[in-house]
Amino acid sequence: MTDALVSAESTGASGPTVAIALGGGGARGLAHIHVIEVLDELGIRPVLIAGVSIGAIMGAAMAAGMTGREIREHTLATIGRPGQIMNRLWSLRPAGLSEVVAGGFRVGQFNLERVLKAFLPERLPETFEELPIPLKVIASDYYAQCECVCDGGPLLPAIAASAALPAVFRPVVLNGRVMIDGGLWNPVPFDHLAGKADITIGVDVVGKPPAGTAEVPNSIDSLYGATQLTMRSIVTLKLEKGAPDIFLQPEVGRFRVLDFVKAEEVLAASAGIRDELKRALDARLSAIG
Repeated sequence: MTDALVSAESTGASGPTVAIALGGGGARGLAHIHVIEVLDELGIRPVLIAGVSIGAIMGAAMAAGMTGREIREHTLATIGRPGQIMNRLWSLRPAGLSEVVAGGFRVGQFNLERVLKAFLPERLPETFEELPIPLKVIASDYYAQCECVCDGGPLLPAIAASAALPAVFRPVVLNGRVMIDGGLWNPVPFDHLAGKADITIGVDVVGKPPAGTAEVPNSIDSLYGATQLTMRSIVTLKLEKGAPDIFLQPEVGRFRVLDFVKAEEVLAASAGIRDELKRALDARLSAIG
């Protein structure tokens, strides 16, 4: 049945439309690449993308017209190799290395906007308006304690705000509002797809600590594990209120939020999501008729 989507795309005929929400989860979100590659394979071009944190980064690349393969190659060439990570960070000097880390290499002082400049693909435009596919980036307003949806204006500051994980990155100020990681408020923003397409897809990469162990986590793992508990609770409540047509949860739970140097391992462990997405699309298309 996925041939129907491919045929409609290639002939320009009217066919089922697709919108996708890419969730937050740090390095676990590299599994989004599989989903993007499958959509490419089937000739599916989303009419809307919503992203939060790592999902906002992946979503921006997709909205800019990059293929899943291009995103994969860029990812493995930049963050998949420790040497490249240090080289790119060092490339920020001498004009701005001190701006990347304020007051020395201390936890919570990293300037994510400057870090992203060293790692994001050059193909990303400066503004939302230049993106070929509409994109909604979700951030959390620290003081107003509410969600902030960015879909216009400068792109990079919005992505940085969406991914500004507390205790690692400095909050980002957008239009006078202090923003932190959007995943803390809306881990998988599929609610922003409601009524926007015939088929809606949500990709949850929050993960959960591996079961079956009595090992006591260290302080950092405890912090991120507690965050996962909160995010999992939010996602569960959202699904009860109204789930997307397709909801995917790649096998990424054993990876830590900052395991970016394990990019190849994350991709290998989560590859099963490809067939799951294809089967789900077939089932949904059959239901549509």
